[in-house]
Amino acid sequence: MKKIVFTLAFIALSFGAAVAQRVAYVDSEYILRHIPEYVSAQKQLDDLSTNWQTEVDKQYGEIEKLYKAYQNDQVLLNEDMRRRREDEIVNKEKQVKEFQRQKFGFEGDLYKERMRLVKPVQDKVAKAIQDVANAQGLDLILDKGSEVTFIYANPKLDKSNDIITKLGFKADPSLVN
Repeated sequence: MKKIVFTLAFIALSFGAAVAQRVAYVDSEYILRHIPEYVSAQKQLDDLSTNWQTEVDKQYGEIEKLYKAYQNDQVLLNEDMRRRREDEIVNKEKQVKEFQRQKFGFEGDLYKERMRLVKPVQDKVAKAIQDVANAQGLDLILDKGSEVTFIYANPKLDKSNDIITKLGFKADPSLVN
């Protein structure tokens, strides 16, 4: 009987402690929009991506011209010339696809640049979140800006402005989602 009472008391205390945890949330997208270094990095990445995509589009345009010229000349070409022109078109397509993979693919140049430019900012934000959580005695901080879905979130629990202040910036309420 003592074991059952002790077990029930332990469960009740554990449940009470779990409920008593202090929870808050932040909106990482909102925070990042307040950091000029992040905004600048994002602009650099967008420009780089646009430039590379323009190059890809240009190369595909050249391939399209080669293909149309090949179609127009096809009846005039002998078998050897036809095969060479086809090989040229196929090789150019392979080159463009390799360029795309190199720039935009998994762990490609765009990914590497994103890691170089954005990761340090994200690390600062994560450290600031941890500092605010420790200073305010919070047990759990959720990110409203990621995959977490909120049906209701009490604005009193939003610590995004505290994080922005901790990072040394001034919060701008007009940037709220």
